[in-house]
Amino acid sequence: MTIGLAQARDEIENVGSVNLGELGQRASKLGVEIADVNGIVADLSEIGQAQAKYIQSAVSASQQMDRANQRLSASMGETKQSADRARDVLSYSAEKVAATVEGSAKKMRVLSENAIEFRDTLSSVDVTAKKVQSASVSISQIARETQLLSLNASVEAARAGESGKGFAIIATAVKTLADEIQGFANQNARNLEKLMEILHGLQGRSAENVELATAAIKEAGEAARTGEQLNELVSSVSVMVKDIQGMTEPVAENLQAAKSISEELRSLDGTLQKSNERLSVAGRRSNTILGIGEDLMEFIVNSGVETEDSKFIDAAQQVAAKISSIFENAIERREVSQSDLFDQNYRPIAGTDPQQLTTRYLDLTDARLLGLQDSVLKLDPRVAFCAAVDTNGYLPTHNSIYSKPQSNDPVWNAANCRNRRIFDDRTGLSAGQSTKPFLLQTYRRDMGGGKFALMKDVSAPIYVGGRHWGGLRIGYKV
Repeated sequence: MTIGLAQARDEIENVGSVNLGELGQRASKLGVEIADVNGIVADLSEIGQAQAKYIQSAVSASQQMDRANQRLSASMGETKQSADRARDVLSYSAEKVAATVEGSAKKMRVLSENAIEFRDTLSSVDVTAKKVQSASVSISQIARETQLLSLNASVEAARAGESGKGFAIIATAVKTLADEIQGFANQNARNLEKLMEILHGLQGRSAENVELATAAIKEAGEAARTGEQLNELVSSVSVMVKDIQGMTEPVAENLQAAKSISEELRSLDGTLQKSNERLSVAGRRSNTILGIGEDLMEFIVNSGVETEDSKFIDAAQQVAAKISSIFENAIERREVSQSDLFDQNYRPIAGTDPQQLTTRYLDLTDARLLGLQDSVLKLDPRVAFCAAVDTNGYLPTHNSIYSKPQSNDPVWNAANCRNRRIFDDRTGLSAGQSTKPFLLQTYRRDMGGGKFALMKDVSAPIYVGGRHWGGLRIGYKV
C-alpha cells in the first residue's frame, strides 16, 4: 500500500512528538534524581566540612594535650629530682638533729642533776646555819647570865671587904670573859644573818635553775620528738619519690599514646580533606549535570512539546507579566518611585531570627502582590509557593501561609516566616537573576528543622520599564 507524502509527514511529526514527550518525561525524572543526588552530595559536603572542623579541633586539642603531657613529664622529672634532693637533705638534717638533740639532752640531764644536788646541798647548809644561829643565841644567853653572875660576885666582894678581894678579881675576870663572849656572840649573829641572806638568795636562784633545767629537759624531749617527726618526714618523702617514679611510666605511656593519636588524627584530617576536595568536585559536576538537565528540559519545552511542567511555566510567565504591569503602573501613578522600587539597601528588622529585612517598597508589594501570588496556589495541589524575588534573591512579600509573625522559636520561624528574607542559594539567585523566558530548576527545599522536600522551581523574569527587577518563582512538589 502506498502512503501519501502528507500522511507520511504527519506520522513522522506524530512519532517525533511522542518521542520528545517521552524524552521530556524521562528528562524530568532524571532532573529530579539528579537534584536529589546533588542535594545528597551537598549534604555530604557540609557533613565533611563539619567533620573537618571537628577533626581540626581534635588535632588542635591533641597537640595541646601532647604539649601538656610533655610539660607534665618534665615537671615530674624536676619534681622527682627535687624530692630526691629534699630526701637527702632531710636525711642528713635528721641525723644531725638527732645527734645534737641527744647530746644536748645528756648535757641538760647532767646540769639538771647538778642543779638539784646544789639545791639539796643548800638545804643542808641552811639547816646547819639555823643550828649555828640557835647555838649563837644560846651563847648570848650564857654571856648575859655570866655578866649577871659577875655583877653579883662584884657586889658580894664589896660586902666582904678585904677578905673578898680575891673574889673580886675572879668576878672581874668573869665579867671580862662575859663581855668577850657577848661580843663574839654579837659578831657571830651578824655573820650568821649575812650568811642566811646569802643562803636564801642562793636557794631562790637554785630553785629557778632547777625549773629552767626541768624545762630544758622537757624541751630536749620535745626536740627528740621533732627529730622523730623529721625522720617520719624523710620516710614520707622517700615514699613520695617512689610514687613519682611509679607515675612516670603511665605518663610516658600516655605521652606515647597521645603522640599516636595526634598522628592518626593528622592522617585522618588529610584523608578527610581529600574526601572534601573530591566531594567539592562531585558537587560542581553534579551542578553541571543538573544544569544540563535543566537546559534539556528548556529545549524540550521550547520545542513546543507539552510536558507536565508546561502549565506551571505558562503560569509563571503570565504572573511575571502582571507584576511588571503592576510595578510600571504604580510608578506612573507615583505610588512608588523607580529608585524606591529598585531599593536594595536592606535594613535588618530588630529581634528577628532568622533575620528579616525591610526595603522602601514593601507597602506596595504587600498591597498588590499578596493576593495575586496566593491565587496561584490554587493552580495545582502540588504548588507549595508563589513569590517574586529581586536579583539578590530578596523575597519582600510571600504567600499568606508563609508570612506569619515570628515567634520565639527560630525553627518554627524558618518554616512559617519566610517573607522579607534573602534566599541566595543556587536556586533562589538563579531565579532572580535569570533573563531567559523561563527557568525550570529541580532542588531540595529546606523546610526548617532539618527537613527537606524535593521540589521543582519555575521562574520567569520581571522587567520594569525594560530594567530587570527580578523573577517570579513558583515552587511545586515533585
